[in-house]
Amino acid sequence: MKRCLVAIFFVAVTLAQTVGQNAAQPAPSYKTLKYPPLGQVKIPEPVEVTLSNGMRLLMLEDHELPLIRGLALIRTGNLLDPSDKHGLSQVMADVLRSGGTKSKTGDQIDEELENIAGTVEAGMDETSANVSFSGLKETTDQVLAVFKDVLTNPEFRQDKLDLTLTQYRSAIARRNDDAGDIPSRELTRILYGKDTPYGWQPEYADLARIHREDLIAFYQRYYFPKNIMLAVYGDFTAGDMQAKLEKLFADWKVEQPAAPPFPAVTAKPAPGVYFAPKEDVTQTFFSIGELGGTLRDPDYPALEVAANILGEGFSSRLVSRIRTQLGYAYSIGASWSANYNHPGTFRIGGSTKSMTTVETVQAIREEVEKIRTAEVTEKELDEAKQAVLNSFVFFFDSPSKTLNRVMRYEYFGYPKDFLFQYQKAIAAVTRADVLRVAKARIHPEELAVVMVGNPKEFGKPLTTLGKVSELDLTIPEPKQELSKSDAASLARGKQLLERAQQAMGGAEKLAGVKDATYTANIALEAAAGGIKIKQVNMYVAPGNLRQEQELPFGKVIAYTDGKTGWMSTPQGEQPMPAEVLKQSQGEIFREPFALMLSDRDPSRMVNAIGENAIEVSITSGGLSVRMEFDPATGLPARETYTDIGSGGAPAETTEIYSDWREVGGIKLPHKAIQLENGMKMLEVTVSEYKINSGLTAAELSKRP
Repeated sequence: MKRCLVAIFFVAVTLAQTVGQNAAQPAPSYKTLKYPPLGQVKIPEPVEVTLSNGMRLLMLEDHELPLIRGLALIRTGNLLDPSDKHGLSQVMADVLRSGGTKSKTGDQIDEELENIAGTVEAGMDETSANVSFSGLKETTDQVLAVFKDVLTNPEFRQDKLDLTLTQYRSAIARRNDDAGDIPSRELTRILYGKDTPYGWQPEYADLARIHREDLIAFYQRYYFPKNIMLAVYGDFTAGDMQAKLEKLFADWKVEQPAAPPFPAVTAKPAPGVYFAPKEDVTQTFFSIGELGGTLRDPDYPALEVAANILGEGFSSRLVSRIRTQLGYAYSIGASWSANYNHPGTFRIGGSTKSMTTVETVQAIREEVEKIRTAEVTEKELDEAKQAVLNSFVFFFDSPSKTLNRVMRYEYFGYPKDFLFQYQKAIAAVTRADVLRVAKARIHPEELAVVMVGNPKEFGKPLTTLGKVSELDLTIPEPKQELSKSDAASLARGKQLLERAQQAMGGAEKLAGVKDATYTANIALEAAAGGIKIKQVNMYVAPGNLRQEQELPFGKVIAYTDGKTGWMSTPQGEQPMPAEVLKQSQGEIFREPFALMLSDRDPSRMVNAIGENAIEVSITSGGLSVRMEFDPATGLPARETYTDIGSGGAPAETTEIYSDWREVGGIKLPHKAIQLENGMKMLEVTVSEYKINSGLTAAELSKRP
């Protein structure tokens, strides 16, 4: 015990002496710290072969973990979308995976892959499509089999296409919701041209023209072996993997002409100030820029350094001036974004307080001019070059990144050592180079300034910056494509409607309806909320409609005379919003008693569709509906029209009628199913109809 105490005493004294010595010496400054240079990045050489069917194969062994991954690049892209079907390629890529294959649905593939911890995904961008896979080494054969099945045998099932189109319609409806996204999107369209493949964006009308056969045609044109480069990396030997893939794809020998070149960028500078007013924001979002260059551009390394000095990181000029010194903005940055095969963009983006909108743009312009008129400091140059060079390690911190980058260079025809050439070029950039490229390649007079904000909060008018062009962010609504109208189709349409009138009880009975009330129970599908609603509709001819709904959170009442209206909810009363009024006008147009007498209304056109028609289109102004009749009874079987769907976007809505019963001498449906873009959303069961009960417009308009 004594020996232990002595030892402890000795250690304590020694520690005390050491602490005393350290306390007497000042801690070293961070400025004196020395770091060894980063190790040289070494890119392993993948094994490259061409399979017998013409598919190029790159293989990179990595035995660190028992995993396998792969990526197929297909030479196509959304730049090759048809001019009247923007978005087709992206929809095709989504449904390529979700739509399953000829032997399995997408859901069955999901379940199979989940059970073996594998993935198979598909995607599309501007200049390439991709299908990727990943899995454990022990399940390599299973994952590869699914990958091959998806790549070579897609089925493009209609239900998944309908679902994808609904999701895209919802995205269109919401594209202006985030004010921060708008300037960058609109700047792209301005710089490249709104009517070019680089600047167009899908609209509802584009999606309405996309059908399953379009997906099949796009797939068949571009997805063939000689148009594909496949990279595989992971725990395998190259010889075994080559043999495995050769056998797997031996039966896929589809041939097509070589893919066409991607369109050239033909846009010219479009300088100016572009503004989109948005009064529900508290700051101004902006994106400023012009067209740039490609990665092959000899000036690209110096331009990358210049952009870094201007707006990358907290020590950059824009951040130091506009955020730190002036306090105008929290977020601001600049970048020279080059592309592989077409000009990229030079951009400055961020946001600022509404009050300092003009001052922020003025300060940005000043900083752009400064970097063009005087050399940067040696410190700025060194920090920017180190930032760019030190980022290289992150390009190769995993085998997948390494092989994917090598693959991209191959895909776009770049030399294998391109990155090292670029690395040397960055290291060689001088202050004089930065000034030279800034003068030659950054053009203040060609910059487009795009802003979104609340003009009521601006400290100075935007015209201080120059002429202002207001951006139109309106989302065009889909137009109903009508069938050809001629004397024969109009006559046939009238015959079909007259037959339906007779089947329902006669035209005079229908014409005698002055008011109608129906009470119904509505059951929404799980995808639409899965709730049950009790609804009462009250109609007084020719155009008064009141709808009362009992919802889980309370009662909602809506009334319209077809021109104006109001709504009452548990939160209070308000004028009827424009989108709800438009829906209500559609409901009035489709009220069955008036709709079935459309041949008597000179403002409406009834036109038969098809030679052996059982279907008519009924139109009036901007409203339209397609009605299909039961060939056996002549009664209406279904109606199809465009309406705002459950996701907030226009959707093709179909109502299917059944359980016809007589009420007051008129046959009316007591059950209906409603579909959105082919998917069932709700079911309606009518419990009671009342016809000509004496309702008046004054009663319908009575507020709660």
